[in-house]
Amino acid sequence: LYARTEKLFLKRYEEETNLRCQLVIDHSASMYFPGEVSEDGDDFNKIKFSVYAAAALIELFRRQRDAVGLSLFANELDMSTRAKSSHAHHNFLYHELEKVLNTVSGDAPKETAAVKALHEVAESLHRRSLVMLFTDMLDNSERQDELFEALQHLKHNKHEVILFHVTDRKKEKEFDYSNRPHTFVDLESGEEVKVNPIDVRQFYREQMDKFTNDLKMRCGQYQIDFVESDVNEGVNPIMLQYLIKRQKLF
Repeated sequence: LYARTEKLFLKRYEEETNLRCQLVIDHSASMYFPGEVSEDGDDFNKIKFSVYAAAALIELFRRQRDAVGLSLFANELDMSTRAKSSHAHHNFLYHELEKVLNTVSGDAPKETAAVKALHEVAESLHRRSLVMLFTDMLDNSERQDELFEALQHLKHNKHEVILFHVTDRKKEKEFDYSNRPHTFVDLESGEEVKVNPIDVRQFYREQMDKFTNDLKMRCGQYQIDFVESDVNEGVNPIMLQYLIKRQKLF
């Protein structure tokens, strides 16, 4: 072109930037806390919050022509799909999310053993992807170091990872219960503890703060985005976090 015109030209390429995203949801029994929520109401437990957030993200992926996959785990990896962008695939994902939403807490997998499941998810992602993980991180394997190693594995092959730490802040972190004896039941083990919340509230909050701060620190070390997600705040903060991350990637 320069030989013909004696002018310099800069050739620029334009192409659509397509993202591959894997939504990973913990659907163990602890994610069904608190249990007293209606399917169509405005109240949320952790699993309903995660399902609604995932469904909203899938709609965003559809509009942006991005590929999305879904993985569900509890004590093992129960389901995992490859990331696709077809209409039929989106309908399949909605169907799987609806099945999770319709599962009552008594029928949910009782235990959480995320280590093996997260390693399997990491091994299945062969192309660079954005991994969005919804979990309360209440793994009852008592192997916290191995759990963090599994999170680190998700960073393999330059994957970007966002960990949405799903909690009911008022009940699980602030321990805001009325000043009278309560019976607390572990949804996964069935163990019961009878206690007056005011007697243990200060110690409980200190332990929860320690757990959360340790989780934040580990995620920072592994360059994993850590997002505290309160089920009472709705899914809008999840959408905002995704859009910020996508803008940074491209």
